[in-house]
Amino acid sequence: MKKMKEEIREHLQQSIIPFWKSLRDDTYGGYYGYMGYDRVVDECAAKGCILNSRILWFFANAYLTLGDESLLSEAEHGFAFMKKYCLDREYGGVFWSLNYDGTPDDTTKHTYNQAFSIYALSSYYDASKDEESIRIAEELYGLIEEKCRDEGGYLEAFDREFSPMENDKLSENGVTADRTMNTLLHVFEAYTEFYRVTGKEEVKERLKWMMDMIAEKIYNPELHRQEVFFDAAYNPLIDLHSYGHDIETAWLVDRGVKIVGDPEYEAKMTPITKDLTRQIYETAYNRHSLANECERGVVDTDRVWWVQAEAVVGFLNGYEKDASRTEYLEAAREIWQYIKTYLVDTREGSEWYWLLDEDGVPYENKPIVEPWKCPYHNGRMCMEVIRRDI
Repeated sequence: MKKMKEEIREHLQQSIIPFWKSLRDDTYGGYYGYMGYDRVVDECAAKGCILNSRILWFFANAYLTLGDESLLSEAEHGFAFMKKYCLDREYGGVFWSLNYDGTPDDTTKHTYNQAFSIYALSSYYDASKDEESIRIAEELYGLIEEKCRDEGGYLEAFDREFSPMENDKLSENGVTADRTMNTLLHVFEAYTEFYRVTGKEEVKERLKWMMDMIAEKIYNPELHRQEVFFDAAYNPLIDLHSYGHDIETAWLVDRGVKIVGDPEYEAKMTPITKDLTRQIYETAYNRHSLANECERGVVDTDRVWWVQAEAVVGFLNGYEKDASRTEYLEAAREIWQYIKTYLVDTREGSEWYWLLDEDGVPYENKPIVEPWKCPYHNGRMCMEVIRRDI
């Protein structure tokens, strides 16, 4: 583990951080939104607000982890872009995407997107102590609670004025979902960080409510997995096992339980997170990496960059929860070796490949940077490994 930690720290400092610094747009603000497989940056591509939120989160946390003042400067740059352009001053909330010059592109308001802004702003507040950032986070929290949920839970997509619309952005696999596991997970993640830095009791209560929903509506104890897409009444819409989301959920829920600090919820959620980790190890982990997902019994054997990153953290977390599960520790080490060998793009001016086939060959139709391809998963993996006392 000492060698692995050293390698991952070096990779963060020498590869991931310099790459994302190089995408800084000092003319129009924020960070460039697209780099193709050919490593050519499209400076006129749309800038996803999720991408820029995640970059803000990344630099704030990199500063908190490493103490390098240049990283705080990058975070300040990201925050300036968010508050000037990503926020809708007329109707509230955060846009889906912007044109390269900061003008609105897609004005959809999505709960998932609002949550990632809270996540980023909370971490930035921790790094900078900028009171404006946490004030904006509080406004977005209030907006989610007022406009993005009903009596059953969190809703998904809205137009600019927060009238409900079809959830095409967080629906996949041929279904259109009224509710998704993915949105609930990332609202939980964002509120965990928001609660950590503010200590607001009402946020703590929302976290408990979300853990109840995960345990009672999302988690399927018979199949040892989470369901993914739901109708409004939480009826699953498809037979789908998302391997990456389950291993990510396991450690994010454990983190939330720890921060909430309620023994009742530790007793309630720990068996679930242990079960998810065990099931992923037994069904998805092979050839030193994780397959993508299983739809209607058919396994997608492609290797996705973010799934491998979350698996490293998830298996380390599983080992921390139960030190007898040494196979989890070995799996984390093996996946890191896989990442180094296949996923890290060693071409000059690049970062990680987006997608590999089962044999580790990259798909050349997948870009290096796009609205979903960011330093959130792999950068977070590095910082989690560095921070954990294993």
